[in-house]
Amino acid sequence: MSEAKDKILGAASDLFLEGGSAALSVRAIAKSAGVSTMGVYTHFNGKEGILDALYIEGFDNVFAAIELPETRLGTRAAVKRTVKNYLSVAENFESHYRLIFGERDADYEPSPEAYEAGARAFHRLTDLVAGLLSPRAPRARQQRAALQLWALVHGLVSLRHHAVSELIEIKDWRQLVLDAVDAHVGAVERKIR
Repeated sequence: MSEAKDKILGAASDLFLEGGSAALSVRAIAKSAGVSTMGVYTHFNGKEGILDALYIEGFDNVFAAIELPETRLGTRAAVKRTVKNYLSVAENFESHYRLIFGERDADYEPSPEAYEAGARAFHRLTDLVAGLLSPRAPRARQQRAALQLWALVHGLVSLRHHAVSELIEIKDWRQLVLDAVDAHVGAVERKIR
C-alpha cells in the first residue's frame, strides 16, 4: 500500500475512534492525513471506499488471528491461541473492530468484497471449531458451534467497550474471556462424547 493510502486509512481510523462514522467526511480525512480531498477520491473513491478498506482490513486481521491446529489433538490449544489473538485485534485495531461489528454509518453498505472478507474469517473459524466436534458433524453444526464461540468472545469484548466494564471491577479481562471460552469449549467437547 502506498504511503498516501496508509496516511488516509490511519487518519480515517483515528477519526472513527474519536467520533464514529459521523466524523468521517472526505474533507476531515484529507485534512487529518495531510492530503488533498482529490487524493482521497483518487486512492479510495471517497468515503465508501475508505470504509470498505477499513472493513476489509478489519476482517483480514480477524482472519489472521485464527490459528488452525496442525492435528485434531491440538484444537483446544489453537482455540485458546486464537482467542488471545482475537483479543489483541480488538485492542490494537479498535476502530476496525468497531466498524466491522456494528458501529458503522447507516448509509454505509459494505461492498461484496468487504462481505467476502467477513465470510473468509467466519469460514476459517468454522474450520477451527470443527476440530472440537465429531468428524461426522455436518457443516451446519460446525458453523453453529463457530458462531457460538464468536458470539461469546465478541460479546465480552463489546461489553468491555461499553459502560458495563465500569460497573464491576475486573482485574484481568483477558483471563475472564479465556475462562469463559474454556468453559464453553469443555461443554462442546462433553456434548460430543
